Amino acid sequence: MKIVILSRNPKLYSTRRLVEAAEKRGHEVLVVDHLKCIIEIEKKNPKIFYNGAYLEDVDAIIPRIGASVTFYGSTVIRQFEMMKTFTAVTSEALIKSRDKLRSLQVLSRAGVGLPRTVFTNYTKDVNHVIQSVGGAPIVLKLLEGTQGLGVVLAETQNAATSVIEAFNGLKARVIAQEFIKESKGSDIRAFVVDGRVIGAMKRQALKGEFRSNLHRGGSATIIELTDEEENTAIKAAKAMRLGIAGVDMLQSENGPLVLEVNSSPGLEGIEMATKKDIAKQIIRYIERNVE
Repeated sequence: MKIVILSRNPKLYSTRRLVEAAEKRGHEVLVVDHLKCIIEIEKKNPKIFYNGAYLEDVDAIIPRIGASVTFYGSTVIRQFEMMKTFTAVTSEALIKSRDKLRSLQVLSRAGVGLPRTVFTNYTKDVNHVIQSVGGAPIVLKLLEGTQGLGVVLAETQNAATSVIEAFNGLKARVIAQEFIKESKGSDIRAFVVDGRVIGAMKRQALKGEFRSNLHRGGSATIIELTDEEENTAIKAAKAMRLGIAGVDMLQSENGPLVLEVNSSPGLEGIEMATKKDIAKQIIRYIERNVE
């Protein structure tokens, strides 16, 4: 089978592991920088030109698309879809997952547990926003933020008011979210492949930090999920129509609450914490769908 990995850097841990896992199982693998793909559209003959040649006879693609290039990355995925190539993450699911607000709306409709969340169009009724999520402290997130960037904890009413008004003044779109005190600066990443949780880790923030992202210096350890947590992760991935997903959840008094469903979850943290071959499971997922 010929597999293309859409990645801008072949040296990244996740890309390298996917290449290794695919080659171990006897597949031909090509790492393609999606930003360098030339898309050609004509009647019943979609093509992709890359590095001096057309990409032909590709059986499957694994998109590793960064948030900052979602538009062009999703366009390349869509072109492969038009060429009848199987994709581990569809263009529609990628776009949906990158829209934080839309994702929360989809998850809410599916009945997935979520922190109370409010979004406004630069309202002046800031006090109502704060009270709607349970009052200070509250979490404020830029809609375009990733890896913990653009996330602020406003610990008092005055601080929350000042931050919201500042963001509004800058015309920066933010969501206000309930602060889950009992999570104590930790969250859970459940890695879902083909409707099953194949690995899970608990991420703990540094002392004095509430963001548990590994990119922010957090640590990760393996965790055994409760049935409710496992079912929530699977339900969230299904609602987002993602065959591969990293589902981030908080442990709360009201059960697991989903923060985000990541369509390009990194492999390094989860493989290091669980000691599991996650890359192999992704390749097997592709094999089942192509063959």
